[in-house]
Amino acid sequence: MDIKQFQKGQSAYMLKENHGYSKPPDSHEQNSKYFVQEFPHMGRKGFSNHAMICSFIVMKCEGFSMVSDLVDYLNNNLLIAHYCGFDISRPLPSYWTFDRFLKNFGHDLLSGIMKSQVLLLAGKGIMDTSFIGLDSTPVSANTSQNNPKSFASNKFKPDNQPKADKDCKLGVHTASNQTREKKHEFYWGYKNHVLVDCISGLPIHEITTTAEVHDSSVALTVLADTHRFLSLEECTFLADKGYDAKNIYLQVHTLYNGECIIPLNKRNTKNPKLLPQGNPVCEAGLAMWKDGKFTASGHTRQKFCCPLKSSPDADCPCHHKNFYNGKKHRGCTKYITIPDDRRLSIDRDSRYFKSAYSLRTECERYNSRFKNTGQERMWVRNKSSVANLNTLAHISLLAVAIAAVTMPGSQSYRKLKSIKRTA
Repeated sequence: MDIKQFQKGQSAYMLKENHGYSKPPDSHEQNSKYFVQEFPHMGRKGFSNHAMICSFIVMKCEGFSMVSDLVDYLNNNLLIAHYCGFDISRPLPSYWTFDRFLKNFGHDLLSGIMKSQVLLLAGKGIMDTSFIGLDSTPVSANTSQNNPKSFASNKFKPDNQPKADKDCKLGVHTASNQTREKKHEFYWGYKNHVLVDCISGLPIHEITTTAEVHDSSVALTVLADTHRFLSLEECTFLADKGYDAKNIYLQVHTLYNGECIIPLNKRNTKNPKLLPQGNPVCEAGLAMWKDGKFTASGHTRQKFCCPLKSSPDADCPCHHKNFYNGKKHRGCTKYITIPDDRRLSIDRDSRYFKSAYSLRTECERYNSRFKNTGQERMWVRNKSSVANLNTLAHISLLAVAIAAVTMPGSQSYRKLKSIKRTA
């Protein structure tokens, strides 16, 4: 019955108020951007777009992954079909009707519904952008090449595009959360990148890409799109080390006056042994001397040289090959990058960093709830349908939160089952 509450009290199809973001659109822009027309202008009348959207919200609230399950559920529960907006005295939509709707319906309209829900919750003080986290969830495509029981040797070859889904791409995700274990799994499919409010645990914005797209490459787009309808001023951006990129730190600090809480991705760099003064130690155990600085590729590096390089009668204790090269300035050299940007100047061992980064677990919790809606594996076979289903899943979870906020009594806006029991 949370769908009924969503239909009655929450206008998810049109944004009527401005909830405090920087540049509110005028009324004409609101109507054209967030309003979903119930029936098309021309052609056959068909089924109501509002009823179709509500039926997919029912599908995600019930955790159905296949459209055929939704068709059977509506035909066996005519009261739910009536609440969705269908005329139960006539035949309900078939499987192919729902399939065409997912493929052809404009994704911008569904994104507008989600934005209006986010602004409504932000206006009620449930959501804000003080602490936001970005993470991606792998979504497997509907192809036999993702079947773990398939023993084909070339099923994960990049040039072996699945015939069932021409839009999906080959991706990889970690199979374990242990930091010391480097287990990876390949899959054909997509990614859903979700920006989550780490205080309420609710989604703010999302985008669907193919599986080969790197997480950090879409972070700037997600943040910029979110800032257009909900201000990110003075935000704290939380993400895992896959988003440890210099341009992300720069944009968050420059455009949004915020800060980033992201672990350092060492990228196979070595950690030289350093003295308390910061000087490295050579292979012979001697403290190396500073020998000037230089800048290349936007990074400033401090050069350290052998302390015996200018001594004519000295001998290297470890007999390093560079000490006997016959040059005037002999011996080994080392270079250490000087922290001249925000990425390298963050103290990741501080108590503040660790306590703030612990809030990122809300992204993991929300991803678990998102998968419980049936989005871990797709049964449709094109990117348009996958993107629409992902957005509808987020809309359904936001609808549950709105129903919990507007219903009398104190209800958790994260627990779907408790809302369904009290409805």
